[in-house]
Amino acid sequence: MDPLSINGTYLFTPRVHGDQRGSFHEWLRSDDLQKHVGHPMNIAQANCSVSSRGTLRGVHFADVPPGQAKYITCMRGAILDVVVDLRVGSPTFGRWEFVRLDDETRGCLYVAEGLGHGFMALTDDATVIYMCSEPYTPKREHGIHPLDPEIGIEWPADVEHVLSEKDATAPSLQEALATGLLPRYQDCLDHYARLGSPL
Repeated sequence: MDPLSINGTYLFTPRVHGDQRGSFHEWLRSDDLQKHVGHPMNIAQANCSVSSRGTLRGVHFADVPPGQAKYITCMRGAILDVVVDLRVGSPTFGRWEFVRLDDETRGCLYVAEGLGHGFMALTDDATVIYMCSEPYTPKREHGIHPLDPEIGIEWPADVEHVLSEKDATAPSLQEALATGLLPRYQDCLDHYARLGSPL
């Protein structure tokens, strides 16, 4: 479990065991995740999306508290998975980071509450599964436009971008900031501390 440059994100690269029958790997160890994150991850919902090449999903985030942490892997094909720090007051506010998730390395990405998450499908039928710490609640869910030039995510230029209407009309980072839509870093830190505190 390796931390990325944005606090609250970790990349897990499992050991894949293969032979003539196929392969086997552990894609989640809750004890290892808890050791690095500092608290157990509540699993409240599990999602599966299948996307054609060029599909952009995100950048999505939820109000904190309670937010929505995610643990993501690509079971078929390949995606570029992106995390954007949307926590106002964070030392890395507005910064983004990519990881490639695919069906060869079987990598998994943990994204903490308050961070923005999105991905682009690099292959047809890219199949992504992700577990969420809270169920989807429309009134708490928000998005930032994935092509916002101020954020400047370097999506592959040789792929035609396909967005949902919701993502295509999402506000820019500055618009979301001006309207008070973004989570505050201190609120996120307080929430992480509460998750790590014994009941």
